Amino acid sequence: MDRLIYTAMTGAKHILEQQSTTAHNLANATSTGFKAQVDSFRAIPVISEGLPTRAFVVDATVGADFNAGAIQSTGRDLDVAIQGKGWLVVQRADGSEGYTRNGSLKVSENGILQTATGHNIMGDGGPISIPPDVAISIAKDGTISSVEIGTIPGPSNIIGRLKLVNPSENDLKRAGDGMFVTSTGTAEVDINVNVVSGALESSNVNVVDAMVTMISLARQFETQMKLIQNAENNANKASQLLSMG
Repeated sequence: MDRLIYTAMTGAKHILEQQSTTAHNLANATSTGFKAQVDSFRAIPVISEGLPTRAFVVDATVGADFNAGAIQSTGRDLDVAIQGKGWLVVQRADGSEGYTRNGSLKVSENGILQTATGHNIMGDGGPISIPPDVAISIAKDGTISSVEIGTIPGPSNIIGRLKLVNPSENDLKRAGDGMFVTSTGTAEVDINVNVVSGALESSNVNVVDAMVTMISLARQFETQMKLIQNAENNANKASQLLSMG
């Protein structure tokens, strides 16, 4: 059978992977702080006895679009959005550090500041404990202050400070739990990272572009299928000619 069927097969396989990535991005178009996944592919020439006229498709990189999403005001005291570059630090299930832009925070039943998914938010000295019956405010530099409820006006007490980092984007990769991690495991605190209190960052997925990409990928997949059918038809015709001979 014509070797075309193998080159077309690799093209179709990776188009399906791109469709899966695009569908994943569309599913997270409304997820707070989500960064769109980006797949990249490259062509590898087929080395054989014949002329080097064909190529396979292989994965090159799987990365992310780190452009910031729009900052939307919520008015909620425990909502924070990273302004510009930077990340919030959270404690992952295995105890290691993870990085997220999802600043929708909550206080657990044990008084620990957490993300909406239940990961502990890290401060300069570890997880941050919030006293009971207090109102919380978060400053631009991540400093968390509390005021006792019922005392008007009450004294402001500093509880801690959010650990804000800004590792190199080239060193970041997406983990299985949706968090980003670095190859070194930890990142240094960056005092230049600022937050906006009472706001959240939206997903940076462009829904229109993603839909156009899905349509384009569907057309490309049809082209690869036609190439495979042509290779099969050519093989059948060749078999008929040989049988007649």
